[in-house]
Amino acid sequence: MQKASNNFIKLLKKQKRENSCLLFLDNIKIIKDAISSGLKCKYILTIQDKFDLFDESLCPIYKVDNSTIESLSDSKTPQGVVCVTEYIPHIVEKPKTNFLVLDGLQDPGNVGSLIRTAYACGFEYVYLLSSVKPTNSKLIRSSVGAIFKSKVISISQQDFIEKAKEWKLNLIATDMDGENIFNFKTDKQIGIIIGNEGQGISDEMANLSYKTVKIPMREGLESLNASVSGSIIMYQINKDKIN
Repeated sequence: MQKASNNFIKLLKKQKRENSCLLFLDNIKIIKDAISSGLKCKYILTIQDKFDLFDESLCPIYKVDNSTIESLSDSKTPQGVVCVTEYIPHIVEKPKTNFLVLDGLQDPGNVGSLIRTAYACGFEYVYLLSSVKPTNSKLIRSSVGAIFKSKVISISQQDFIEKAKEWKLNLIATDMDGENIFNFKTDKQIGIIIGNEGQGISDEMANLSYKTVKIPMREGLESLNASVSGSIIMYQINKDKIN
């Protein structure tokens, strides 16, 4: 345990502003989940009463004050710990399980929640097509650590379309004109496409899909929140396979 110098703190603040590959995790559970998933910590900064939460063999641990934690944290109510780690993007690869495709989603809360539900439902691959970056702090908090357990792959829409054709992926679109999801059954490995919060699924991705499904709702309601609808659909598809 050592006290962080002023120069070291200034350097971290500069890196937080300029280095988009660095994550500044400020939630104790998420930090522990990240570590258990194999993420390598560069530094842990903590206040006095949090010293015993982490093993010093993991990485250097620095003692700091509350004001330093607040300056490096994105939370309104930080927990007295900041873990600095490097986010290593997943390579683009063919999915080995059912998977989720997010077509232009920009709300980090929605994306984080979908990643969390995807992992819970056995959709271990999540493709972010021109969507919010996986390093977004709100996305990470909303995923509650699931982002470190899932294969989250950022890719352009055009590149994904080319890969989908090459890999012969079975893609299902979500739209209110589709088939009732509660009547849908398949033994295929499939990918669920969730569209942009305001515009829905793009024509390019809709044309790539072999089927469209919907969640039946009462009249007068156009749609559900993207994370809610995506979660219901993933659970329904994989409900018999979840242990």
